[in-house]
Amino acid sequence: MMMSARRRQLQSPLWYSSIVFILFVIAGCAQQSPITAVSVGSYPLFVDDAPTGGLLQAVERQIDYLERLDPARTTTIDRYRFSVREQIDSLRDFTKIILDESDPLTLGRLIRQHFHIFQAAGRNGQGRMLVTGYFEPIYQASLAKQAPYLYPIYRKPDSLVTRFNKQGGSRESGRIGPDNTFLPYWTRREVETGDLLHGYELAYLKDPLDAYLLQVQGSGRLRLPDGSLRAVSFAASNGRNYNSLGKLFVDRGLMERQQVSIPAIRTYFAEHPGEIADMLRHNPRMVFFDWGDGSGPRGSLGMPLTPGRSVAIDQRVLPAGAIGYLVTMRPVLDEHGAISHWRPFGRFVVPQDSGSAITGPGRVDLFWGGNDYAEIAAGHMNHRGTLFFLVKKSATAFDSTL
Repeated sequence: MMMSARRRQLQSPLWYSSIVFILFVIAGCAQQSPITAVSVGSYPLFVDDAPTGGLLQAVERQIDYLERLDPARTTTIDRYRFSVREQIDSLRDFTKIILDESDPLTLGRLIRQHFHIFQAAGRNGQGRMLVTGYFEPIYQASLAKQAPYLYPIYRKPDSLVTRFNKQGGSRESGRIGPDNTFLPYWTRREVETGDLLHGYELAYLKDPLDAYLLQVQGSGRLRLPDGSLRAVSFAASNGRNYNSLGKLFVDRGLMERQQVSIPAIRTYFAEHPGEIADMLRHNPRMVFFDWGDGSGPRGSLGMPLTPGRSVAIDQRVLPAGAIGYLVTMRPVLDEHGAISHWRPFGRFVVPQDSGSAITGPGRVDLFWGGNDYAEIAAGHMNHRGTLFFLVKKSATAFDSTL
């Protein structure tokens, strides 16, 4: 949403999404151009705060993905059009520069010399992004329904069908009605109150909010009573739109926007257990799962996500094939594991995920991984930032203004 680690309410495992976009769906403002070229004087410094090993892994996975596409297929970025082949060349040249140069000044000079730099327009058309984070959660679960494991997650039901909507130009999920008509699939409320998916339970969790959050993340790991871990990954959704739980708290006057967090929601539900089911059913969207292969959460492009390097963007308006550079804030923890302060940082990232809550050119969601820091960062990250994209200068790139 998200996980999908997004996934992520993401269209993929994880997907989407993020702990913060679990809470707020903030649509980007409509822009004439979602991404624009950056003048040399406005380039960032391209200082990277993380080890290069994860970056090289993420880039290599991106190349593997692109190599499975038609090399002549093109992507338009601002006024320019780049083929898949040129995007692969960009990533390979970027890798060579990263391997050869550790000095930030030299790295910046080489990037300015060899790459076009573009910037996401942001929510206001001035480049301002909302940056959130997501992670791969671990939840206590059982394969059998036995107290305290009472709250199911489901595998994809046979009654869920997908078709291509010619009028809308996209695929949609639903079910076949008694008269052979295509109907919207049942909502979360209908499924839970009508026990409509009996027999499709994959596992049972201890807490209804955990089962809900796992669906919003889109994938995660389950710790079973014998101590073993099993991964679950996104299989499908019921096709319903996502309604934000955090926004519901604000709309009902239960919290101010800045107060909304997963711990705050848990505290509220612990004090008002009678409200849990109804509030969770405010979101009609459901996600269904398969058992994962243990390789970690996968993004919407089908490849494993790299902690600290993979990001989710709206791939309808921003380029998934280009290397990115993200500037924002990250938490610094004290010796007790609590956030002591926030620190600015910049790092190269790779767009490898998407999500139904990640919409427009003003949203980016950073995958943090599956450790304790990842959970804290994902649960609290809700900051402004900027996102740049790098594409190798190419004589064959097409300038649409010419």
